[in-house]
Amino acid sequence: MIAFAPLIASKLQIRITQVEAVLELLAEAATIPFIARYRKDKTGGLDEVQIQHIQDESKSLKEFFERKAFIEKTIIEQEKMTEAIQKKLNAATTLSELEDIYLPYKPKRKTKAQAARENGLEPFALLVLEQTPTHLTEVAEKYLNDKVLTVDDVLQGARDIIAEMINEDATIRAKMRKLFEGTALLQSKVLTGKEVEGIKYKDYFEFSEPIHKIPSHRILAVLRGFLEGFLRMSILPLEDDALALTEAQYIKGMTESGDQIKKAIKDAYRRLLQPSLESEFRSALKQKADEEAIAVFAENLRQLLLSSPLGSKRILAIDPGYRTGCKVVCLDEKGELQKTELIYIHEANRLYDAEYKIKELVKKYQIEVFAIGDGTAGRETEQFIKKMELGLPIFLVNEDGASIYSASEIAREEFPEQDITIRGAVSIGRRLMDPLAELVKIDPKSIGVGQYQHDVNQFRLKEKLDQTVVSCVNSVGVNLNTASKHLLSYVSGIGAGLADNIVKYRSEIGKFTDRNQLLKVTRLGGKAFEQCAGFLRIPNGSNPLDQSAVHPEAYGVIEKMASDIGIDIKSLIANEAVLNKIDAKKYVSEELGELTIKDILNELKKPGLDPRSELEEFEYASIYKIEDVQVGMIVPGVVTNITRFGAFVDIGVKQDGLVHVSEIAHQYITDPNEVLKLNDKVQVKVMEVDIARKRIALSIKQTKDAPTKDQRKPTTPHQNNTKPTPQKEQDLADLSVNDALALLKKKFGK
Repeated sequence: MIAFAPLIASKLQIRITQVEAVLELLAEAATIPFIARYRKDKTGGLDEVQIQHIQDESKSLKEFFERKAFIEKTIIEQEKMTEAIQKKLNAATTLSELEDIYLPYKPKRKTKAQAARENGLEPFALLVLEQTPTHLTEVAEKYLNDKVLTVDDVLQGARDIIAEMINEDATIRAKMRKLFEGTALLQSKVLTGKEVEGIKYKDYFEFSEPIHKIPSHRILAVLRGFLEGFLRMSILPLEDDALALTEAQYIKGMTESGDQIKKAIKDAYRRLLQPSLESEFRSALKQKADEEAIAVFAENLRQLLLSSPLGSKRILAIDPGYRTGCKVVCLDEKGELQKTELIYIHEANRLYDAEYKIKELVKKYQIEVFAIGDGTAGRETEQFIKKMELGLPIFLVNEDGASIYSASEIAREEFPEQDITIRGAVSIGRRLMDPLAELVKIDPKSIGVGQYQHDVNQFRLKEKLDQTVVSCVNSVGVNLNTASKHLLSYVSGIGAGLADNIVKYRSEIGKFTDRNQLLKVTRLGGKAFEQCAGFLRIPNGSNPLDQSAVHPEAYGVIEKMASDIGIDIKSLIANEAVLNKIDAKKYVSEELGELTIKDILNELKKPGLDPRSELEEFEYASIYKIEDVQVGMIVPGVVTNITRFGAFVDIGVKQDGLVHVSEIAHQYITDPNEVLKLNDKVQVKVMEVDIARKRIALSIKQTKDAPTKDQRKPTTPHQNNTKPTPQKEQDLADLSVNDALALLKKKFGK
């Protein structure tokens, strides 16, 4: 792997020494979070993204050279390897180039050209290719035999051989590939009789777009329509351009032979080249679209996992329902289940009983916060709690995937005595307390923050999402004494088996008081300890450094810092004034470089700081169903999903509205992530409501004044907490942004 360093460094524009350091650490089974956090001096401060790119490139290069070796071996075994072929193989830089070179030697089913060769027609085909002036029909008669009965059969056989030679010509394939890349169109048409059944693909019934411009979501949409049998699709350049390109290389003049070669070229293109390259480009477009869709999914997942946690609070969580009632659970500060209850709030004769039960639970379990699932009946349940005027914060919690968790083996293991509805309510409460800790128990594909997740490469999707979860868990850190084994399994160097062993050992000893106790866990050796220790926190342990992100390998240098200053370690921690005076260079050693020392000092200033922002309350407008939504309303909403073509915003009704990318900001943007993040609180204007199709079109930019020339800088959406009722656009139409915001604050509070 180290041998790949120069190639990787060149492609990624990273120094060779940095790439070599990363490859060496990966070869030693170091994880990406560990390398990025605790080996900055070796890598020159590379971050997780750069390290991941190095790992991905090394895998690609390994696959490339393994394929090259296989091709060389195959051609040598056929005794067809020449110096020219070897030179071409050595010069190849992509898999497609390798495959083009290998194509003539690749085992294949019997072709028309092979049959013609077996009938003795190859010498005649080569004669035609020479294009010397001659009477072809007279020469062709010499090749008649008991299997080739007519001159037309001879000419056809020669064309079949020439067509295959053209198809296997690496130079032609390379030129044709460039033609496809530059000019091919992806086109789709509805299949006859499928217009009604395939109405959801109406935008693609007569569709055409250059493949070098088409965005990933449209590629995936057309492919889905094609695979479901509603659309016919093609990926083609102009045929005349493709034929002209080949003729320019093969036709030498106006001769009988030239006419035969032209026919062979057309046959080669239509029967061999075009289908082959169309298939190749369909796969390439699919792969490109997959990677973009997966990247969007991964970024959304990262933002969701790093959502603001409420923290340790006593929570009353409700999983709303109509006919079956609302499932209520009370959780303590650690998220442990204290009590379950069932209330009915949609039947008038049961309302008093429901109110009584809620008040009693709040009093008995000293509830501090309400968590309500935002699905079916969520808004109505929120209104029911508000009317009781208990003076406690109320949060609507995204419940996507909660039902998946409720029926999972993990949930059954956690709550074997409870039914799935109670498990779902517990999950809602715990999500509010710590989204990351709870969401890691659910398959990311079930969380609802992606597009086309079922259409993309599932292996690659899982790989990328797992990487994202690992990155998030390790960036936040994990409380060793409260983390579930599912959360622990994502910590650097641990995995499912060791996580289970850690939890079992924790049960035996009561709780961890020192990171070194990890070495007593079954099968957790020195290497695993090195990888995981810095990401595991022990609040109020015997060593104050154990609650920080400082790695145990650096404890010695901190002891020296404290000793040099004349104070103890506890007095050094969070003492920013003292820490700012420490000269990092003074403590540099072979083991710990300057980057690491600076990291340690920064960590000591705010030990164990959670990178996630604080949770803020949010309240929707007084609309509860799509029929309540009127064009022109300006209402608050929450960003729930981000795609390349826009962002979905929850405005408090069952259907999320779509803010097209063109309606997000006044300045031109190509990606909503430039100005929006998941869970952002935004003001939106209702542009269109389609009740029949359950679609709502929204705009963010039309709630704001267009910036002047001097103000045209990237902006982030308005995120102030508001408690508004729907406002028609004309209410604020004549005000500036600042005046409008001032009016809203005055009317509704901050």
